[in-house]
Amino acid sequence: MISPEPEDLSLDGKWTAIGLLAVAEVLVLALWLSASAVIPALRAEFGISDISASLLTSSVVLGFVAGTLASAFLGLADRIDPRRFFMVSAFIGAGANGAILLVEPTSFTVPLLRFVVGATMAGVYPVGMKMVATWARGDTGLLLGLLVGAVALGSGSPHLIDALGGLDWRFTIAAASVFAAAAAVLVNFVRLGPNQTEGAKFEAKMVLRAWTNKPLRLANLGYFGHMWELYGMWAWIGLFLGASFAVNPSGENAGVLARIVTFAVIGAGALGSLIGGYLADRIGRTTLTMAAMAISGACALVMGFLFGASPVWIVLLGLVWGVAIIADSAQFSASIIELSDLGITGTMLTVQTSIGFLLTIFTIHLIPPTARSISATGVLNPSWPHHFISRSGLVKALNTSAGFA
Repeated sequence: MISPEPEDLSLDGKWTAIGLLAVAEVLVLALWLSASAVIPALRAEFGISDISASLLTSSVVLGFVAGTLASAFLGLADRIDPRRFFMVSAFIGAGANGAILLVEPTSFTVPLLRFVVGATMAGVYPVGMKMVATWARGDTGLLLGLLVGAVALGSGSPHLIDALGGLDWRFTIAAASVFAAAAAVLVNFVRLGPNQTEGAKFEAKMVLRAWTNKPLRLANLGYFGHMWELYGMWAWIGLFLGASFAVNPSGENAGVLARIVTFAVIGAGALGSLIGGYLADRIGRTTLTMAAMAISGACALVMGFLFGASPVWIVLLGLVWGVAIIADSAQFSASIIELSDLGITGTMLTVQTSIGFLLTIFTIHLIPPTARSISATGVLNPSWPHHFISRSGLVKALNTSAGFA
């Protein structure tokens, strides 16, 4: 059981603790997309199969789902000191990711190691939100927005590392692993706030409250819809940008530019999370989430029509999309914190993220066959410019990268 720390009876040291935790999250979340960011380099050097490339992305999600389900049913997030849980998870994740450098990249061992990496994230993301909640005093939305912003920066960082490190995929993998190990050390300096309570006595049926409690159920359903969109965009925006920049007549160094812009688009979520959290605490979470989803949906509809257009317009729209697509994310989690019974907050957050990330597997893998189907059935007007999506290499890129070729 975990009790509040005696020295944390006030909000003294609040922003120091939140800042340290945010930095730790940025560092450790580099593990999440580190392998996905180097798929082009692995293809060029080893000719990895389509299925192998697909598994580099989906195996980490499957691992996260498995890890969060185990954590939820055992109530680990509410029974173990969250800093220790985070530390051990980050160290194991760093080791598993680093071990990729020691095995044959074309072997099935790599997806297994990525599965382990995903499982360890169960002790990082939802646990981080629980730690933030211990400091909340009428600003839950802003605090969680800060943490989710850190997640966005951490998730996008492998694309920047890959761009700066050239085509040497080993640099990206090694850097992400070192960052995660540093986070494991740093989290031990994070103090818990005065809202920390003893975990409730573990009962497996507690997990069902995420569905049987109507307010929790509605907050979870909103989160699931959000995740359906978010990771589909995060997983494929790099390929879209790379293909679009490559066919533009003025496009030079399309690969490097695409990686940098991909980081910028995903990283823009940090700003979106902060703005969303600030506004949600003032105008209401419902109003904020409706506005964010409307803007994000509009960006999704327009982006395809800019394929092959000037990179300037694509980058501008991409940044707006990157801000809007994640502005509502923290607010669904904030709702869970505010609606859950004390003592099971960590478990409820873990259940929410587990199911939410499970859904991302479907949206990530539905994009390639959908693009192929639309192109094959002629839904896209064949009279449009030859470089448009229906006649570009984008459909093939999406198909092969997800193992649907």
